[in-house]
Amino acid sequence: MFKKTLIAVSLAATTLASTSALALEKVDLLIKNATVLTMNEDRTVFDQGLVAVKGNKIVAVTDGKDIEDYQAKTIIDADGDIVMPGLINTHTHVSMTVFRSLADDVPDRLHRYIFPLEKKLVSRDMVRIGAQLGNVEMVKGGVTTYADMYYFEDEVAKTVDKIGMRAILGESVIKFPVADAANAEEGIQYALNFIEEYKDHPRITPAFAPHAPYTNTTEILQKITKLSLEHDVPVMIHLAESDRENEVIAERSGGKSPVAYMADIGALTPNLIGAHVINVDDNDIALLKKHDVGVAHNMSANIKSAKGVAPVIKMQEQGIRVGLGTDGPMSGNTLSTIDEFNQVAKVHKLVNHDRAAMPPLNVIEMATIGAARALHMEDTIGSLENGKLADIIVIDTKAPNMVPVYNPYSALVYSAYATNVKHTIVDGKLLMEDRNMLTVDETAIRKEALEFADKVRKTVVESGEVVQ
Repeated sequence: MFKKTLIAVSLAATTLASTSALALEKVDLLIKNATVLTMNEDRTVFDQGLVAVKGNKIVAVTDGKDIEDYQAKTIIDADGDIVMPGLINTHTHVSMTVFRSLADDVPDRLHRYIFPLEKKLVSRDMVRIGAQLGNVEMVKGGVTTYADMYYFEDEVAKTVDKIGMRAILGESVIKFPVADAANAEEGIQYALNFIEEYKDHPRITPAFAPHAPYTNTTEILQKITKLSLEHDVPVMIHLAESDRENEVIAERSGGKSPVAYMADIGALTPNLIGAHVINVDDNDIALLKKHDVGVAHNMSANIKSAKGVAPVIKMQEQGIRVGLGTDGPMSGNTLSTIDEFNQVAKVHKLVNHDRAAMPPLNVIEMATIGAARALHMEDTIGSLENGKLADIIVIDTKAPNMVPVYNPYSALVYSAYATNVKHTIVDGKLLMEDRNMLTVDETAIRKEALEFADKVRKTVVESGEVVQ
């Protein structure tokens, strides 16, 4: 009798254990013991939280008390480190990494140096090599999504696909001959072919990228606007950035500002992402709001070029979609969004003569959910919430520059380095683990970039063929 009872109890226990195991939610990745900055609508922070991922989606973000409810293939014990949405770089020219540090202080640099340099050296190979290097830099700095404008964007797309990042990639359109098009019409056709090729890619959004209002005609800008609406793709453009742009557009439009001109010709739409947007007044800001335009704020590049500081605080007060960008690596020199944090916070305090201006939370918002809003992607990325795509980074809080952490937002903005990023996850997949790249060969990429730099040095620096 006793033996039968023991067997019955044993069977019951086995059944209970099996039922319990079946009740566990099976996930692919579980991050536990984390300081979770969700960046959700309530800006919820969990001190010992967890994030669960199944496939490429987030399925749970909690306070961690339910940790026993999950069975995971991979577990990351954050041990108090900051876990947050992947950073979103809203404006880059990623392939220009191979030109970084050339002619940094040349006046009128774009027209005197960059355009002539590109005419000599831009090629499919250069674009691929530079994009690979920039992608690694961004992943290692916690950038999971970026918006890019350049030539041969199909080459950039290949590198994004391989490394596993997410990107909006805009094929540049400009009125003079460039490496991949003899004129703007050819540039548009190149863009259309690129859009057709990548329109269904899960992580790459193809786009048009007219360089600027003053480097394209009214007719070209209107044509691109019409095509972008037909194909439902973004348009990225340098907007209200320079004195030259103001002068050319004022002459073309009878004194209007670049933003007012774009509105008048029908080129301001919710598909548009304007980079820089420095020289704007209250009327311009109202037009940006009316047409639901996204804005990419690039502090380092703007102050380095002495072009000014965009009135971002006023834009935010009006509800305009503003996200952080780095600009290209010839402009701000790095592709690290984290390196922007400190300058964004401090310079806005300075120009507004207000120590309380641009608090750390606002800066982190601009790098995550705000940047997602600027790209009209806030429904899928930018915060850690159930159902959103699993783009996640882990920031080391044990590094000397991060100890102690009393306020995680302040620590990120005023203390963090890009090298504090420990793990980078995109679409539910680890791209970097403990600072080691998992999807590409970083050493080989750096070697190829250095070999190309030798070509640049011989062609440009030693020959003196381009103004310095």
